Amino acid sequence: MTVLIRGAGDMASGIALRLFHAGYDIVMTELGWPTAIRRTVSFSEAVRKGTSLVEDVLAVRAEDPDEARAIMRSRRIPVLEDPQGLCIHRIKPDGVVDAILAKRNTGTKITDAPVVVGVGPGFTAGVDCHGVVETMRGHDLGRVILEGTALDNTGVPGTIGGYGSERVLRAPETGIFRSRAAIGDLVRKGDVVAEVNGIPMVTGIDGVLRGLLPDGTPVTKNMKSGDVDPRGEVRCCFTVSDKARAVGGGVLEALMRFSCK
Repeated sequence: MTVLIRGAGDMASGIALRLFHAGYDIVMTELGWPTAIRRTVSFSEAVRKGTSLVEDVLAVRAEDPDEARAIMRSRRIPVLEDPQGLCIHRIKPDGVVDAILAKRNTGTKITDAPVVVGVGPGFTAGVDCHGVVETMRGHDLGRVILEGTALDNTGVPGTIGGYGSERVLRAPETGIFRSRAAIGDLVRKGDVVAEVNGIPMVTGIDGVLRGLLPDGTPVTKNMKSGDVDPRGEVRCCFTVSDKARAVGGGVLEALMRFSCK
């Protein structure tokens, strides 16, 4: 059975990894210039670099649906540059998962496939998808919602190691992002890890640099551009997060509940 996942950032990639290991064939779509900051665990990197290895699964950039099918037959994950999801009608997947995390529906319809799952806020179960999976950290993380919507986005990052918004790095200005560090680097509060138009982006806490935009990315002021994990465990930079695994489990449940497999 084939599942098309809209989006290929770290959350979507965690979902893809879980479904892939459950036996599904996966195809993903992404922007032409991905903006995922947790690039070491995002299949979206295949759009930029041609391939992307997340844990033990390889994704490969596909230029069209025919090439995507060939990649799937080799037990790899094809990633298409197709932010509008125009390939859906050609691939005709058994399931569609919208994991763009735009906090709104950008065009996914309940008629896109026999089973359609929305991830996070912006979707209404029974209206634009069959089920919604909760993404808010807490008691209901990963829960399949059969009526209504997920909790609204608060705009406040989840707490890790006692830190929330302090661990997020934001672009200091509108312009071109220039990195001065790499994912996996240990950093101290006040370290310069990037700059935009010569204005430094500095860390607010000690920890390990878990996410960072690629050098040369166009950014707008205050755009999320990096992430410091205060736990300082370098291995966490290269493995799917607990949150992505939990949400992936919810998506797997939703697909099976609605008889996609």
